[in-house]
Amino acid sequence: MAKRRQAVTIRHVAAEAGVSLQTVSRILNKAPNVRDETVARVQAAIDRLGYVPSLAAQRMAGAHSYFILALNDRARTIADWQSDQGTGWVDQMLLGGMLTCAKHGYRMIVELVDTHSDHIERELMAALAAVQPDGVILTPPHSGNPLIVRLLTEQGISFARIGSTSAGGGFMLVMDDERAGRIATEHLVALGHRRIGFVAGPASYELSGWRVEGWRGAMAAAELDTTDLLVPGDFSHDAGRAAGAWLLELADPATAIIASNDQMALGVLELARGRGVRVPEALSLVSFDDTPAVRFAHPPLTAITQPVAQVAARAVELIIAARKGRASTSDPINIPVSLQIRQTTAVPTRSRVSQAHAF
Repeated sequence: MAKRRQAVTIRHVAAEAGVSLQTVSRILNKAPNVRDETVARVQAAIDRLGYVPSLAAQRMAGAHSYFILALNDRARTIADWQSDQGTGWVDQMLLGGMLTCAKHGYRMIVELVDTHSDHIERELMAALAAVQPDGVILTPPHSGNPLIVRLLTEQGISFARIGSTSAGGGFMLVMDDERAGRIATEHLVALGHRRIGFVAGPASYELSGWRVEGWRGAMAAAELDTTDLLVPGDFSHDAGRAAGAWLLELADPATAIIASNDQMALGVLELARGRGVRVPEALSLVSFDDTPAVRFAHPPLTAITQPVAQVAARAVELIIAARKGRASTSDPINIPVSLQIRQTTAVPTRSRVSQAHAF
């Protein structure tokens, strides 16, 4: 049997670079006040020896676990996986979070938790005991759950909350959802639409309300009626189909629809196609999230692009900074969104409007 190669340790690096163990440790932990030339010499030694820091050794050496735990909604994530409808939001969160963790010598672990479970406290405490994270990232709807926020605060764990500004601790990060709802509506108003429907997300997500507020505000500014044009949804494909049917069957049907996520937008698109309502000729459609599913749909959807990867990266940076004792803001951090105009929005015409009535 081949003899196992001896692992390169921090002692080998220190000897190779001609510095103390403490100096190498400080550089690995990105401590301040280390001369640039010393950092360069140690990094060169690391590269020559192929040294990889041992996470277990780092954990034993101090109070840090070097793990950041991200909590995601169990029911919705599993439903998306099982239906093979895409997990663009989760993918982008992992992209931003994992790469930023790696840059700082951390690892990200994702745990699925049902925010509505009667056993949420037991589930959360079990996850914290198993991972012993240096920090936690809460995604919607967990970020607005007062029980989860209270438990993390009581445990003294640094945490970041994405998509929530409700009372409680933690760093708050939002993606300007109210503005997103507004600019999507303003785009359609500028094209000449007057009957603009809105398919909302679940009420348990704070961001759902913000998007509705943006839509309402833009409609009010344009002096447009919203009666019967707001339809509740649950972020599912079926909810989009049901909302599309409601909005197109009104006595004065919608000529444009904004859906609060991609799956509901695709549901509206499928419903319209099945009824012979052409998009954008008879119906303009705007989505939220801008995952690959809508970019490669036929036609490609106009969509609000949410900077999920940037938000996750910022959440990781805030948690790590807090662990190092650096001052951080308690005010909500707003990461701006953008509107990507594609092929599902167009100027309404009489022929297009009248076609929407023909069922």
